[in-house]
Amino acid sequence: MGAIDLLFEALQLVLREASLFAAFGFVVLGIGDLVIDAAWLMLAIRRAFRPNDRPRVATNLPPARQPGRFAVFVPAWDEAEVIGGMLRHALAAFGGGDYRIYVGCYPNDPATIAAVRAVADPRVRLVVGPSAGPTSKADCLNRLWARMIADETAEGFRFKAVVLHDAEDIVHSAELPLFDSLIERFDLVQLPVVPLIDRRSRWIGGHYLDEFAEAHGKEMVVRAALRVGLPSAGVGCALDRDALAAIAAARGAPFDPDSLTEDYELGLRFREAGRTATFVRLPAANGRAVVATKGYFPTSLDAAVAQKARWMSGIALSGWDRLGWRGGLAERWMRLRDRQSVIAALLLAAAYLAILCGGLLALVGLGTEREMQPFSDTFLLLATLATGLLLWRLAVRFFFVARDHGWREAWRSPFRAMVGNAIAILAAVRALSRYNAHRRTGHSIWDKTAHAFPAQVPAE
Repeated sequence: MGAIDLLFEALQLVLREASLFAAFGFVVLGIGDLVIDAAWLMLAIRRAFRPNDRPRVATNLPPARQPGRFAVFVPAWDEAEVIGGMLRHALAAFGGGDYRIYVGCYPNDPATIAAVRAVADPRVRLVVGPSAGPTSKADCLNRLWARMIADETAEGFRFKAVVLHDAEDIVHSAELPLFDSLIERFDLVQLPVVPLIDRRSRWIGGHYLDEFAEAHGKEMVVRAALRVGLPSAGVGCALDRDALAAIAAARGAPFDPDSLTEDYELGLRFREAGRTATFVRLPAANGRAVVATKGYFPTSLDAAVAQKARWMSGIALSGWDRLGWRGGLAERWMRLRDRQSVIAALLLAAAYLAILCGGLLALVGLGTEREMQPFSDTFLLLATLATGLLLWRLAVRFFFVARDHGWREAWRSPFRAMVGNAIAILAAVRALSRYNAHRRTGHSIWDKTAHAFPAQVPAE
């Protein structure tokens, strides 16, 4: 057998095995997605036939029985370009509400410190820690918590809740009244996150728009209905002050500085402690968009890969070690879904490898009598099911993107899915490296990306 024959046989072997592995995995994951789709559809039908069960707009929420003061935590490392615009917009949006914005900075970041001081508003409290940055985001949040507690002691009052935001966030004017009402019933209240469209990055930045439209339009809605652990997005999230204090008392600080994804873990630990949580997707008023946190996401390939790698390493890998598999069947299933991103990336890599091998086989066999061995009936069945599930998945995403962002963006979503797949594969490789490094050192360093804040804030 010649070298060409050996190559042909090797390519066929890789093609068959990679194709079978990918097809089987996609069917398994696709079935799980179908269950979530069905659960969301049942909730939508129930709401359509029982419209009075829940308020349809934020203005219909009952007013807070005991209106309280909110502490807004904004950790900031190397955010001089955005923090000033974010704070000015937040002050204008929140208006005369009862709140204080705590901004955490580092002594070796004078540009960000100067940008915060330039805002010059008594409702903004600059907190400069003793350690040079960056430490971890959780460490910065813990310093804000300590300063908040010190202010309570010195001034003789207690905050009602802590609200988490990032330095590039565009907050909503209806956010604090909504939190004021619902935090009396729930210990954690999470709003949707809506990525802004950067016209210079329709494909890399735009793929976040598609993913969040589905995740925060369907997945989080189902999780809240199932009353399982609700992961915090780290922004647009209100945490009951006393519930957070109980977490702090149990482990010395409310946020774990050794966690790669402290916001995600905090939501699940609230559930383990018996705390309640909800995901709220309500329009501000009739005919208005939902109350949500908006912001730009990474627009370059490297930045997107780095961010996705942090999420994968913290949720799918480190989260397995740190949080385990506690809870009932629904809770364990949701944790499995949270941790399947690395497996999904591996399946995608296998599928693209199979496509590559198929193309090489066609070239190697060109002009010869070599023929590929036929695929088994089992594989053909799995491939048919996987293809059907893929088309359904793209249709579901199309629906959610069209609902939130219009038809033009929806038509882009199937093509952006390929961009998202490539980013996921690259991110999985980096996530494994990051996870191994974290296991060796046991410490987490703030791995942030450059942020942008719009010159003109979009209408709510």
